[in-house]
Amino acid sequence: MKDKFYQYIQELQDKITTALEAVDGKATFKEDLWDRPEGGGGRTRVIENGAVFEKGGVNISAVHGKLPESMQSYFGVKDANFFACGLSLVLHPKNPMVPTVHANWRYFEMYNQEGDIVDQWFGGGQDLTPYYLFEEDAKHFHTICKTACDKHNDSFYDLYKEKCDTYFWNAHRHEARGIGGLFFDYCKANTYMSMEHWYNFTTEVGNSFLESYLPIVEKRKNLPYTEAQRNWQEIRRGRYVEFNLVHDKGTLFGLKTNGRIESILMSLPPHVQWVYNHEIEPNSPEEHLLTVLKKPKSWV
Repeated sequence: MKDKFYQYIQELQDKITTALEAVDGKATFKEDLWDRPEGGGGRTRVIENGAVFEKGGVNISAVHGKLPESMQSYFGVKDANFFACGLSLVLHPKNPMVPTVHANWRYFEMYNQEGDIVDQWFGGGQDLTPYYLFEEDAKHFHTICKTACDKHNDSFYDLYKEKCDTYFWNAHRHEARGIGGLFFDYCKANTYMSMEHWYNFTTEVGNSFLESYLPIVEKRKNLPYTEAQRNWQEIRRGRYVEFNLVHDKGTLFGLKTNGRIESILMSLPPHVQWVYNHEIEPNSPEEHLLTVLKKPKSWV
């Protein structure tokens, strides 16, 4: 299963980066191959200063070795070894009318001292973070997510949409990071779903990503914007950074397992602001966004 999924994410990385370069029309991804001293490595691809994407990364990795003590405590195991692979992407467009997007699809195995698999699961999802809210874009993104889920179980969309809203919540700000999407984790074999079934579901969601995001980019990338709107985008990016550094489990796992710091922090935008006690105009598009972020909304 691990070889099969790693092959999949290698091919998906190629597909996504090729499509994004075509949409940008100016910048191309720079590739960086790296090794992890404890075992494994990855292939980082970063795009910067493009016509559309100010910064973005589409990374794959496959790492293995002894599970660090901090993570052993987290999982409640002792002397365990692990294998983890996945694709993680974050795209920060230049135009504030185009939303930031994040996606991740991953597979994890844990082994005993004899090398037998004692646990394994899939996880992943994709979520949208707009700076100016176009409701038709939100509906499109969520519709594609629901369509992918419905092919496997008609309860998955509602379940994983709710988990996404719960997970990407900036508790210290009492607001969502964005307008959500899907978030699923610890998807293990059970009476209803084998690991093969979970593989099919996870790859279905992965394959739907470009359809969920690129039409939005194409529709918004040439819209005019003001310096004030750009400032708002950078202030909201600050909230994105806060979530990733304070709450995100993926960032924590990477840091705790001696992951490659440049790849872990590639999710951070290049230009960001923290403005003291920032206030917005009543009845403005900015206020409309914040109102939606205070309480998760049903989009489809």
